[in-house]
Amino acid sequence: MAIRSVLVTGGAGYIGSHLVDRLVAREYLVTVLDSLEPQVHRTGGWPSYANPGAVYVRGDVRDRAAFEPLVLAADAVVHFGAAVSVGQSMYQVDRYVDVNTRGTALLLDILVNAKHHVEKVVVASSIGVYGEGAYQCADCGTVAPGIRPAEQLAARDWEQHCPHCGRHAVSVPTPEDKPLYRDNIYSMTKYHQEEMVLLIGKTYGIPSVAPRFFNVYGPRQSLSNPYAGVAAIWLSRLLNKKQPVVFEDGGQLRDFVSIHDVVDCLVLMLEKPGADYLPVNIGSGQTVTILDIARLLARLLDTPIEPQVTQTGRTFDIRHNTADITRARSTLGFEPRVTLEQGFAELIEWARTTPDVAEDFFDRALQELQDKGLLVQP
Repeated sequence: MAIRSVLVTGGAGYIGSHLVDRLVAREYLVTVLDSLEPQVHRTGGWPSYANPGAVYVRGDVRDRAAFEPLVLAADAVVHFGAAVSVGQSMYQVDRYVDVNTRGTALLLDILVNAKHHVEKVVVASSIGVYGEGAYQCADCGTVAPGIRPAEQLAARDWEQHCPHCGRHAVSVPTPEDKPLYRDNIYSMTKYHQEEMVLLIGKTYGIPSVAPRFFNVYGPRQSLSNPYAGVAAIWLSRLLNKKQPVVFEDGGQLRDFVSIHDVVDCLVLMLEKPGADYLPVNIGSGQTVTILDIARLLARLLDTPIEPQVTQTGRTFDIRHNTADITRARSTLGFEPRVTLEQGFAELIEWARTTPDVAEDFFDRALQELQDKGLLVQP
């Protein structure tokens, strides 16, 4: 039986809404379940970009009465409904575990105990499950250091050290089989989600995939959510004539991937079996420092505002993590097509033309981190 109907939880959100557009264009029957979390959807209603070709249901993934009938009507479920913020998860522990872990457990409980015809489950995971990325030590080979201690951050010793010999370790692209190290509640819940879905999928023969998203950027990112992706936070700051705040020395290496490439890969996961029962990195394969991204945004906005490099650390931050996308290429035929210059130029153009006002609440979020003792001063 071919997949025709797809349920997308969190489908009014950033990544979900772009996937909904693509699925509608490909003539799938799409239903969206979304709670319209005020932190993301500040108006309290469906966003202006909500696709008229989809059916929208306001509801919570923890509410069985709302969730179950939609699951039972679907051929595939794309589960993106989640609370999303690393820092906030460290002081809203109950909410993050409840929404992310329990919401996913309810989905799986429905699939295990009710008669359904779901043929594919895709659950959003994250690079957060890795903790730090992969590293090489000149003496010890491939190593997997853990979170940097507060004392190291206070000394402004930003780079990772080999856990065996203590020498500085060099960042390399992270493959899916790297040992995992969760260093915050959000990443723990992402690990719970992907492990539960892949386990139940294998046990009951329901093809399932766990995309591990790297740093996704593009139109529709919430410019007023201070817990959103770093590119959106910095863009909001710049649009409000404020400096982007860059922690440490700005030399952290990341992989920023366009939303369009992400959607390409998600469609391949739905339509092809190559990655079934696997976690799969979705990234661009390009490595860049976060300071370079902050400066790229300023250049594309044609503003002289320079980033504020704090030379301070956050207890939950990693130093480097970039994507090895070999698995996505080999199992799905995925190939990124959007360059950083193209992708961020599109983001800037969208930000200039969107009717949504970019309100900057970063200082409030930063104060919350300070109040909770999650910032490390020299």
